[in-house]
Amino acid sequence: MSERFTGSFTQQEPIPEEAIEAAVRVMRSGRLHRYNTLPDEVGEVALLEKEFAELTGARYALATGSGGIAITTALRAVGVRPGEPVLTNAFTLAPVPGAIAAVGGRPVYVEVTEDLVIDLDDLQAKIGAARVLLLSHMRGHLCDMDRLMAICDAAGVKVVEDCAHTMGAAWNGQASGRQGLVGCYSTQTYKHMNSGEGGFLITDDAEVAARAIILSGSYMLYGRHLAAPGPEVFERVKYETPNISGRMDNLRAAVLRPQLRTLGAQCAAWNARYGVVEEGLRGTPGLKIVERPEAETYVGSSIQFLLPGWAEEAVREVLSRCAARGVELKWFGAAEPLGFTSRYDSWRYAEHAPMPQTDRVLSGLMDMRLPLTFSLKDCAQLARIIRAEVGAVYQARG
Repeated sequence: MSERFTGSFTQQEPIPEEAIEAAVRVMRSGRLHRYNTLPDEVGEVALLEKEFAELTGARYALATGSGGIAITTALRAVGVRPGEPVLTNAFTLAPVPGAIAAVGGRPVYVEVTEDLVIDLDDLQAKIGAARVLLLSHMRGHLCDMDRLMAICDAAGVKVVEDCAHTMGAAWNGQASGRQGLVGCYSTQTYKHMNSGEGGFLITDDAEVAARAIILSGSYMLYGRHLAAPGPEVFERVKYETPNISGRMDNLRAAVLRPQLRTLGAQCAAWNARYGVVEEGLRGTPGLKIVERPEAETYVGSSIQFLLPGWAEEAVREVLSRCAARGVELKWFGAAEPLGFTSRYDSWRYAEHAPMPQTDRVLSGLMDMRLPLTFSLKDCAQLARIIRAEVGAVYQARG
């Protein structure tokens, strides 16, 4: 009888006891709001921002209510106006073009390669179409950031990085999110730290940081921030920047601070699981591994592979056979959006040019979460099942 996987792909690890105790302390105080502190008390949010800035090497940091809020705040802070085009990856998740649309911008999509990163040749061809690039490190894959920044710097294009899947990752030893003007992160449950919802924005630009802090609803209490520019910067921008509540609360910050201290160990644990699955799938007939560049330090909280050139019915058969054995694969080639797998042509609020290369890549793209509740033994079993079912369909269909 064929083995069947019984784990849950949506079950996360428990919140650490230290984080639970910190959250209880905040709840007992009743001071959940980001600025509700005692005289001379530093709030949990301000401490978290300082610690995240130190972790990433950024001068300034802002904790936000979600990763999407971080991105929309960043786009507003760098000056995106209604009707303005903003370059972005054709392969990303809905909150990325959604953030562009939320500030009144217009997404202009750039093709994706088989390495699941933005096509830098297509970016070079389109670089004159916008002043801002919202770069999505989709599913944790980093492009050649040196070449990307050279292209954007030469054209005067500002880069906002969506690092929802690359917290803890790096390019040539520099933290993901530090190459562009602004880096944005998520602490939603399925990301690398878990506060249910939440996010961060980092930058070295004082005026961008000041605008972001006011946009997040500072009520002119920016003096209570630790990872922020001096008051003279706020004086320049405070009367022309709207306050829109979006900064994180003390409860979620308290939950995150202990997790921040163990982020490196968590990333190593994900990569151990990723390595087991990758090795188990390598060499499977008809299956292509997405190879990682040497300059990339990645975090393997999910894994992707390609079934290049496969017919739709064959891909669907693989999905069905794996599901019957308890393995939940996501497919980005489906015509209709399902869960987290919507794609550029699903977002009908944004017009788009033909994306033939992206269509070809997505038509065979498989995606699988690797929660830390899976053991290395579980990961080996997942690889065996996928390998067997892909191989069976490949052999049967020639």
